[in-house]
Amino acid sequence: MSYLNTVPLVWGMLHGDDRAACDLSFAVPSECARQVAAGEADLGIVPVAEMHRNGWDWIRGTGIAARGAVRSILLITKCDPRRIRTLATDTGSRTSVQLSRVILKHRFDCNPALIAMRPDLDTMLEAADAALLIGDAALRVDPGSLPNRALDLGEEWWNLTKLPMVFALWSGRAERLAALGPVRLEAMFRRSLSFGLSHMEEIVRRESVARGFSEPAVREYLTRHIQFEIGPEEERGLETFLRYVSELDYAGSISSAGKL
Repeated sequence: MSYLNTVPLVWGMLHGDDRAACDLSFAVPSECARQVAAGEADLGIVPVAEMHRNGWDWIRGTGIAARGAVRSILLITKCDPRRIRTLATDTGSRTSVQLSRVILKHRFDCNPALIAMRPDLDTMLEAADAALLIGDAALRVDPGSLPNRALDLGEEWWNLTKLPMVFALWSGRAERLAALGPVRLEAMFRRSLSFGLSHMEEIVRRESVARGFSEPAVREYLTRHIQFEIGPEEERGLETFLRYVSELDYAGSISSAGKL
């Protein structure tokens, strides 16, 4: 995945002892899922909603999660959230789209029509009552300086459930993961993350330059907002989220919003 929040997960495979163990490519989450579905990749850091929809298996231990505010998933609204009728959604991640639907339904009792768009906030808010920004696009927005209300969906999920939110996991077709060896993969991914966490300041320096963020912003995001280890509480949060998603009309959201 090409977003900043995945860098520590793959740092060991890029720069550590496992750098010759696999071939890595980078894309937005929805494209990662498409490549796995098409057989172009053995596995990817896949949005959990897409993992669930396809019935894929996942490698335990590491992933992308948050316990509270996540900062990189923002729902920005021109009106009271209870009055949102149309929502422009970033095309990059299906999990964030489904999370926005869950939050709006269960916290604000609304079910807006979705409009899939490129992540340009001004254009999105011209077309809809609210806009969903994710990943690096959301990190480039300062919620405190906006004229509109910004909801951090990680924080909203925590307020709803008091559980961590799991956004993406190493996932793929069960038969492919079995052939690759899930125990071996889990060990490699844990080593890669450990290497990344031990080189956090190097990651902060490099990624701040590469992505145009300040070093304090990158450091705060990767060390305060994002959680990379997936334990029992995260698995409970995952099960709860997927139960909420199963209650939604996924097919209806696709037909009304285009390719999410």
